[in-house]
Amino acid sequence: MIKVLIVDDQIILRESLKFIIEQDEDINVVGLGGNGKEAFSLCKKLNPDVVLMDIMMPECDGVEGTRLIKSKFETIKVIILTTFNDEKNVSRAIKNGADGYVLKDISPDQLILAIKSVFKGFSIMHQSTLNTFADSKEKTNEKSTTAKTEKINVKLGKRELEILNLIVEGKNNKEIAETMYISEGTVKNTISHMLDKLNLKDRTQLAVFAVKNNIL
Repeated sequence: MIKVLIVDDQIILRESLKFIIEQDEDINVVGLGGNGKEAFSLCKKLNPDVVLMDIMMPECDGVEGTRLIKSKFETIKVIILTTFNDEKNVSRAIKNGADGYVLKDISPDQLILAIKSVFKGFSIMHQSTLNTFADSKEKTNEKSTTAKTEKINVKLGKRELEILNLIVEGKNNKEIAETMYISEGTVKNTISHMLDKLNLKDRTQLAVFAVKNNIL
């Protein structure tokens, strides 16, 4: 059973989300909160597996709430659920440790799938959010070729950085191959190599990793 904490300042939305996701027999909503600080407090008491949290809330927004939760409870997964799809909020949420970012126009089935996927360790990002990065990120001539986290310090090659950049733009393997004038097999192999090198599970986690570590 996946224990979920729902955090949103609108009571009717909290209750609606609870009703929707509890239609799945594998999910149990263990608590409801109204802001980021309350979410942090409830995490101490309830120890949820996944926190489903809005960004724009009074007193303490979802981005700061994510930071608070992740500072003490690294294993608790956080999904940001919001009507906003702008680069600033996406970057802040991801850099504070959010495991997923989806928009409120998501279908009930997709939301349940997102919760289950994040619970299993996958990162989730709405496709239009990936497109936002492609539309808003600034192009620079100098890019860092070293990717760093607390546990990872590896060097990415020029081709790997180019492919990573196109992944963030939301392109599939075929489109990447056509853009770079290389075979689709080469793209697949390079992505697999990056996943192994960075100890990541999928291409979405690669995109999230790139944003978190400012290597776009």
